[in-house]
Amino acid sequence: MKPRHFITLIDLTPNELRGLISRASELKRNPASRTASLKNKVLAMIFEKSSTRTRISFETAMVHFGGSAIFLSPRDTQLGRGEPIEDSARVISSMVDCVMLRTHSHDTITRFAKYSAVPVINGLCDHYHPCQLLADMQTYFEHRGNICGKTVTWIGDGNNMCHSYINASRLLDFKLRIACPRGYEPNPEIIAKGGHRISFHSSALEAAEESDLIVTDVWTSMGQETEKQNRHSAFREFKVNDAVMAQGNKDCLFMHCLPAHRGEEVTGDVIDGPRSVVWDEAENRLHAQKALLEFLLS
Repeated sequence: MKPRHFITLIDLTPNELRGLISRASELKRNPASRTASLKNKVLAMIFEKSSTRTRISFETAMVHFGGSAIFLSPRDTQLGRGEPIEDSARVISSMVDCVMLRTHSHDTITRFAKYSAVPVINGLCDHYHPCQLLADMQTYFEHRGNICGKTVTWIGDGNNMCHSYINASRLLDFKLRIACPRGYEPNPEIIAKGGHRISFHSSALEAAEESDLIVTDVWTSMGQETEKQNRHSAFREFKVNDAVMAQGNKDCLFMHCLPAHRGEEVTGDVIDGPRSVVWDEAENRLHAQKALLEFLLS
């Protein structure tokens, strides 16, 4: 039987996603509800891109469930020396129970999964960041309830987070308003699949009107450092500040996947203010990924 992978949110049905969110919140509220269901299970964590939250949350999740995790960087595997992805996938998956891969190219994830004998989790790639969306949606449900029919605003780069918000809108049926500088829009194929739920706006202020949730990300992600000057020029009008938040509904929340650059994509007043739920959002990476690992491995 082929393993169940988690490459994008669309690998889940709407009911499965809602079930994961519910289970994650249960694990958070009641730590005693977790069991040693992953005892003797091993998660291989392959990091071609560095991380704080991804490594800590997955490693802690495995320990809490009685399993263990192995950290692998490019220096620690033959992947870093040019071994074909297909060969690495066959070998690594023959020795562990699950693989989490955080890498640059979406093609690396899909090729690895194709030849893996165990579930593969996308810890981040250039197209998607589905694990972060599990945590984001859990956070919204905990603070405001069902997101169905609500309005979410994405401000900034049409990147992997923006793509994952488009996928979330499809599964959970919310409206997504997007404000990006020209030339930094999300992938047209991914936009098309979002259908009528997706709308584009020329300014952050316009996009934020009557929003229930406003989300942003850094202007320059890992691997884009040479573009920093051009990006800062392009994105300077796409900052989330008090004026942008004031356009949202009175109970509008603010999220950011972190790390954040205060004074660039978001002001300190917003990220450290009363509408910000970024610390709950960050913690929920742990609980959401516990629910995901349990779902894939138990």
